[in-house]
Amino acid sequence: MNGRSDPSSRRRGRRAQCALRTRGVALPAGPPPGPDRGPPPSSHERGIALVAVLWLTVLITVIASSFAYSMRGEALAARNAMSLAQARAVADGAVERMAFELSRPRNLPDVWRADGQPHVWHEGDIAVTATAFDETARIDLNVAADPLLKGLLQNVGGLDAETAQQVLEAILDWRDADELRRPNGAEAADYRAAGLKQVPANAPFESVGELRRVLGITAPLMAKLAAGLTTYSRQRGINPATASRDVLLAVPGVTPEQVDTFIAARSEALANRLPVPPFAWAQGFAVAAAAAWRINVRAVAPDGVTFARDAVLRPLNVPQRPFVTLLWQEGVPGPGAEPSSATGTSAQKDGIGKP
Repeated sequence: MNGRSDPSSRRRGRRAQCALRTRGVALPAGPPPGPDRGPPPSSHERGIALVAVLWLTVLITVIASSFAYSMRGEALAARNAMSLAQARAVADGAVERMAFELSRPRNLPDVWRADGQPHVWHEGDIAVTATAFDETARIDLNVAADPLLKGLLQNVGGLDAETAQQVLEAILDWRDADELRRPNGAEAADYRAAGLKQVPANAPFESVGELRRVLGITAPLMAKLAAGLTTYSRQRGINPATASRDVLLAVPGVTPEQVDTFIAARSEALANRLPVPPFAWAQGFAVAAAAAWRINVRAVAPDGVTFARDAVLRPLNVPQRPFVTLLWQEGVPGPGAEPSSATGTSAQKDGIGKP
C-alpha cells in the first residue's frame, strides 16, 4: 500500500482504542507508531544538529565581519585618495602663488624673498607651508669652481684630500667633452676595468642624480652630497645669504666655528627682517642670487593626509610665459615646516586664503 494505511484500518484502530479505554486499560500518550511517523530523533542526533547550527552561525558571522572590514577599508582608501587629491591641488597652487609673490617688485612692503623663510597660510581647511631659496644656495655640479666641489667632498663627504682629488677629477672627466683622462681622473677604460657598464657622458650633468654613476661615488657618499648640489644655478660660486651649513663648509679654509657664527648672525638678521651680513670667509666664491628659485611646499589636510611638492622655476619676464619649470617632483612629507639651518625657525603668517 506504498507505506500508507487505508481508511478502514484506521477506523478499526480507533474503535479498538475506544473499547480499551472503556474497559479501563491505560494507553500510551501520543499517537501509536505507524507507517505515517518515524521513530523520534535520538539525543545524539539532536546534538549534531545543534553543533551544525552553531558552526553555520559562526561562519555567517565571519563572512559578515570580513565584508564589513573590507568595506571600511575601501571607504578609508577613498577618503584618503580624495584628501590627497585636494592636498596635491593646493600644493601645486601654492607653488604658483610663491612664484607670483617672488616676482613682485622688491620695493613693495612685506614682499616675499627666496631666503628660506617659511610662509604659512590656509586654503580652506588645508594648512600650507611654503619656502623658497635661490638656487645659488647650492653648488652647481657643472660650473662650480673646483675648490668648492673638493671642499664639499672633504668637509661634507668625509673624504681625505687624496681621495677627494681623485673623485673630483673623475667628476670633471665625466662632464668634459673629451676622452682625455686627468692624472687622477677616470675615462671609459677605467670604468670597464672597474667592471662597470656605464662610461662618462662627456657632457654636462643633466641632474644631480647622475652623479651616482661617476666612478668613486658610493651610495653613502651620494647621500651626504646631494642636498648641497644643483645643476640649475649656472654659477661658479654660492650665495652665502641662503646657503646651508654644509654648503658653507665647502668654502676653502673656513672652519665649522666660523660657519656657525655666521649662521647665527644671519638667522637673527632674517628674523628681524634686516640685511644679511656678509660672509667674510667666502672670499672669491660668493655670488649674488641667481634667477632660479627652489620652492618647497607642504600641504596638510584636516585628517592628516600630507602632500609635498618640490619645484625649481626660472623667471623669464615674458608675459606669455613668465616662468620655465626646471624641476617638478613630489617631495617627501615631513613632520612639519623644516626651515633651513641657515635661516632660523621663524615663520611668517600670511592672512591671504585663511577661512
